[in-house]
This record gives sequence, structure tokens and C-alpha cells, in this order.
Amino acid sequence: MPESFFHLNAGEQEEALHVAASALGRPPHLLEKDVWVVWALSGLCEWSIGPHLGVEGGTALSKAYQIIRRFSEDVDLTYDIRALAPQLAANSPAGLDVIPPSRSQQKKWSDAIRSELLPAWIRDQAHPIIQKALEKVETATSRFTNECIFIDYDPVISTSSYVLPRVMLEFGARSTGEPANTHQIRCDMDEYIPDIAFPVANPRVMELARIFWEKATAIHVYCAQGAAGLHDRFSRHLHDLMRLEETGNIDQVIQAQEIAEAVALHKGAFFIEMDSAGNRIDYTGAVRGALCLVPEREAEAALRADYQHMVDDGLLLDEAAPFDSLIDACRGIQEKANAFHRRSSGTYA
Repeated sequence: MPESFFHLNAGEQEEALHVAASALGRPPHLLEKDVWVVWALSGLCEWSIGPHLGVEGGTALSKAYQIIRRFSEDVDLTYDIRALAPQLAANSPAGLDVIPPSRSQQKKWSDAIRSELLPAWIRDQAHPIIQKALEKVETATSRFTNECIFIDYDPVISTSSYVLPRVMLEFGARSTGEPANTHQIRCDMDEYIPDIAFPVANPRVMELARIFWEKATAIHVYCAQGAAGLHDRFSRHLHDLMRLEETGNIDQVIQAQEIAEAVALHKGAFFIEMDSAGNRIDYTGAVRGALCLVPEREAEAALRADYQHMVDDGLLLDEAAPFDSLIDACRGIQEKANAFHRRSSGTYA
């Protein structure tokens, strides 16, 4: 029976990582972090919270769907609001998501989840699971905040200043995470080192269409806010949309109109944002033919620099596409999405 990666000594782990890195043509410190990402997901999914936990974002695209060739170093997770706050869900109109029944309730719900319910759930349920699992590993520690769990591991491979030896599990709990399906997630080096056992996870994973519209509306907000709205690694969203197009998935996700409307409704209730002029961003308008995926001037320059940081540290695992290719791809996706949804909704001429 293969021996667990975590039962090897540091030298043996390092040797395995270098062997796999050579076979994959990938930085070994990213492979090491990938093992810890899958380990964390495996631990969480084995407990009672697993059926209500959903993987989204880049981790879903890279690990479950194998669509992007980008290292997704942090893990975005949704804990179903119906499990976290059944008393709130009971008062919600029927739909893909749980939505406050009135605008006056939006802030009340959001504040309760962010400041009370989610922090308590992380403290009392999610973090103890990670702590229990770490008793068997002994080469990492964990800590938590109101929205995240951090796993700091002792690396056997030297890391960079950009990719730290730390896994961040970031939790949201204002969505159902639906639609979603169960997928198996394995470590990238698993098939290259058959005599070593690596962690395997079987989480619920958000469907592609929802991931697309979550990312597309995030880019729309950035375009409306300008460079002031940029945060580190944001350019990954444009890269991911380009990969959805290159892998032939873009038409199906654009045309998922029910999901697009649900994302707009959900973000309009829970993620109120203002544009650079101080006006409230209209998510519904965005998914009905006014989507913007191409930043301008300073916003584009800031995004270009952010993308170069990712390239320099090897997070784009294949040869990185030029930044202008991302912009061109997103412009094409923007035009295609807007044309389809204008025809479908009849909202715009």
C-alpha cells in the first residue's frame, strides 16, 4: 500500500516534489502548496459540513474542471446560507438563491451573516475540523478570522515572496452555491508518483455557468470603479474567462440566462457597489446586455501590472498568454454576451 506523503520525512517529500516538478515542468513550491490545498478540502468534506460546502472560483476551474492552467493558491468556498441561517432562508422568495424579501432586510441579513453567523460557524465548526486533522500532520498550524481559515505549513521547498507557504480558505455564506455537483479533486503530482498516497477530496463544486457569471460581474464592477477597485491577483478573472472561451465552454455559460439573472439578483442584494461616479452598479442591466469586461486607461494599466506579477512567479503554469490577448478575448466575450442577452431580454435595442 502506498505510503502517505505526510508520513515521509522532509527529504523524501522534497525528492518527490522535484521528480513531479521535472515531469510536469512546474515549480515544485506550487506542487507542495497544491498538496495542502487538496488536504484541506479533503478534511472539510469528510465531516457533516461537507454536503453544504461548495468550491467555486479558480479552484473549481483548475482542480475540478481542468479548464484553466493557472495555479489557484487560495480556496474560495461557499457555505449554503440555508444551512447557516435556516431562519432567514424560510422567509425568502423561491429561487436559485435565498434573497431578502425586501430592501430593508438586505443590510440586516448581510450584517448578521458577516458579523455573527459566519464567524461563529468558522470558530465552532469549520476551524475545529482543520485543527483535528492537523493533529495527524504536525507540520502546520492554523488560525482563523471572521471569514477565513489560514493553514501555515512548514515548506520543504523554498517559496517566493508572492506565493507564501500558506493556504487561505475564504468562506462566503450568503449564497446557496447552486447549481453544483460533486467532483473528485486530486493533487497535480498524484499520477506522477504512484508509490506515494496523496490526499483526495470529493467536494460539491459550483457549475461552470455560475462561476462564469460570478467572475464576469466582478470584472464588470472593476471596469465601473477603475483602478481604485483593483486588488492583488484580480487579473486572474480575465485569464479564466479567456480559458473558458479557448476550451469551448463560453457559449453555454453565456446562454445560461436563469443563472445570470440569479447572480445579478443575489449580488444586487448582498454586494452593493458604487461606480467611480458614486452611482449604484446595476447588475441586472449588466446581465441583460450592458456587461463590461474591458477596463480602460489607468484601470487597464493596473491590471496589466497585476498580471505580470502572476506571470513572473509562475502561477500561469503553461506559457503565459500576452496580456493583450486577455483583453481581446474579454472584448469578444463581452460583445457575444451582450448581443445574446439583448436579444433574449428585449431590454436593449
